[in-house]
Amino acid sequence: MYLEPRLEQGPADLLGEGGPLLHELVDALGSPLNIVLPGQIEENVERFRSVFRRHRLTGRIFYAHKANRSSALVRRLVTTDAGLDAASLGELQHALASGWTGDRIMTTGPKDPEFLWLAARAGAIVNADGPGEVEQAARLVRAYELPRLRVVLRLSGFGTSGTTVLSRRSRFGAPAGSVKDLLDTVDRHRDAVEPIGVGYHLDTTSLDEKAAALEGCLWVMEETRARGFSPRAVDVGGGFGVTYLAHAEQWDRYTTALTQAVMGRRPPMTWDGHGYGLRMENGTLKGALGLYPAHRPLAGADYLDELLSRPAPGLGGRPLGTLLLEGLHELYVEPGRALVDQCGLTLGRVLDVRATETGEHLVRLAMNAGDTGLEDHGVLMDPVLLPRDGGPAAGGERPAAVHLMGNLCLESDLITRRVVHLPRLPRPGDLLAFPNTAGYCMDFGATHAQRQPVARKVAVHREGGAWHWCLDEQYWPITRPGRQRT
Repeated sequence: MYLEPRLEQGPADLLGEGGPLLHELVDALGSPLNIVLPGQIEENVERFRSVFRRHRLTGRIFYAHKANRSSALVRRLVTTDAGLDAASLGELQHALASGWTGDRIMTTGPKDPEFLWLAARAGAIVNADGPGEVEQAARLVRAYELPRLRVVLRLSGFGTSGTTVLSRRSRFGAPAGSVKDLLDTVDRHRDAVEPIGVGYHLDTTSLDEKAAALEGCLWVMEETRARGFSPRAVDVGGGFGVTYLAHAEQWDRYTTALTQAVMGRRPPMTWDGHGYGLRMENGTLKGALGLYPAHRPLAGADYLDELLSRPAPGLGGRPLGTLLLEGLHELYVEPGRALVDQCGLTLGRVLDVRATETGEHLVRLAMNAGDTGLEDHGVLMDPVLLPRDGGPAAGGERPAAVHLMGNLCLESDLITRRVVHLPRLPRPGDLLAFPNTAGYCMDFGATHAQRQPVARKVAVHREGGAWHWCLDEQYWPITRPGRQRT
């Protein structure tokens, strides 16, 4: 039941070559420790940009800052042609202090007056959730004599022109059916706000739902033009996904076996028989598997490519990308998790290993469940063992299946609820590396519970053929004399 993590060249090289360095960093800075790889984010931007070129589209790639608090990633990203999506006042302040100019920033999410004021003052785009937010923004623009504010009108709850597609409700965006009220509001405040485009927010991974929403946005673009405005952008948001596992067959085998374990047809595979949403009631399997699809046939830039290739039934069946091109529309995307794919990992030191009366092994780490939010996000994959001595396993040692426990005095503090598989039984002092945690799983849920330290963050990069590091907040994308930036 091994779930091998997918590792691209950068993180694979670091884990393969950099074991001694990673041990030194944990010795110096403590466990847990977060590692970010700033160079990887440039590669991810280029993958999305290549999809734009393939469909001959122009537009912007806005990084959803909320995916990670890292300064190094934000500062490295500013050297590319990407934009940044700030979902809070703090994120906007962080972006401006990291070298971003307001014209490259879009503000999203719930907005208080201070957030809206700074966005308007900096000249950022405001992704407006409805008439109320447009009204509030217009009042600020007039009260403080600010330049006309660029807004994207965010919608949700789209209908379909063909087969009915049921979409999940969202608390963000104005209902597409009430677009007239939204446009009436914009019309009343055309001296203060400029609608530069429309977009959608959907809490789903369904391509069918997103294709229907994109088709709906194209109709709204025409309605906006009919009001005398000149919108140019269609914003398809985020939700492009990440593939965490190296092998699809491992994922299929594991989820099948988990279902069998919940049904009692094989031994439990989790702590106390946790079913990840599945349960047995009166001999019947109920519930739904609440896991992130850790191996996906389409993810990241490939998902965007497929979305743009989907036909629009209500617009002659032509591909959505072609319709965007023919309408001379720009495309806006807001990837978060997908843009920090492979950009980081979390290290935890092994503190204690003990066997239970049932023969199971419990491994306690110097970290807690909040330090690597894999379980909170339903992401299942096995960590990478980095031995303290750096050498191969001794003769006779065999692969081990263990439970990973956290350092909080709580029964619920499990690093993973599932049994994880390692090449050998770990020893105190070894490190476990949890790959690909930069997207929401690194520090999104970290707390100072029981006064345990929150993980520090380090930026690691190659310069001059060697690994170099600095604290995340000390990283700037500047080439040092005698070294080559990578």
